[in-house]
Amino acid sequence: MIRDLARLLRRSLGEQVPRDHRDSEQMLRRRQVVCAVVVVVGAVALGLALRIPPGDGSFVWLSVGLSVLWIVGAFASGPLHLGFVRGSGGLVRPVLPGVLTGLLLAALFCLGALVVRELPWLGDQVRTVLAHGSHGSGAAVLAVTLLTGVAEETFFRGAVYAAVPRRPVLVTTVVYVVATAATGNVMLAFAAVLLGLVTGWQRRASGGVLAPMLTHLTWSALMYWLLPLIFGA
Repeated sequence: MIRDLARLLRRSLGEQVPRDHRDSEQMLRRRQVVCAVVVVVGAVALGLALRIPPGDGSFVWLSVGLSVLWIVGAFASGPLHLGFVRGSGGLVRPVLPGVLTGLLLAALFCLGALVVRELPWLGDQVRTVLAHGSHGSGAAVLAVTLLTGVAEETFFRGAVYAAVPRRPVLVTTVVYVVATAATGNVMLAFAAVLLGLVTGWQRRASGGVLAPMLTHLTWSALMYWLLPLIFGA
């Protein structure tokens, strides 16, 4: 059982499945223009969101608006795909490997958080983000957190990835990190590096956004619950 899960996980990160969805030159140019505009606008909005004082209700609404921007931008750029991975009986939707990868990634981040919390400046960077989640309805904050995960993967691993003809994993990770760095928060940018690379590998292997989306959702939900416990927030 464990060996089968490990094999499925390895395939979901490194074994590309056949695909036939290729964009024409005109569609590719359209994706690139739409993605460039949305990235700039989104980075500005993200920077503004993290500068809103904790407890200010406008943070939630701006976060929702940003997620809507990512999703609308993704679908405006062109068609998106869910993707497949190789299972024991043929091609399957990458539901299980997406969730498993999110669990493993969350475990890695929790181990790192145990170290970061002892480092004053880096720990404060994390606590700044957690402060936004400590105000208002927990259900609302969790819902926004999960919506953000879906929106970011739809745009960055969906539209942006499809708009990059060469080295898409590297390029989309860099774009994701640069957009996140607009917050001015080093720890968010560092998280974007690891998350961007892992979900980028999933996108390359599966040819779609489902695996990255499920990984991001699982990771986000666990971080929402576990980081406040680790940091005493």
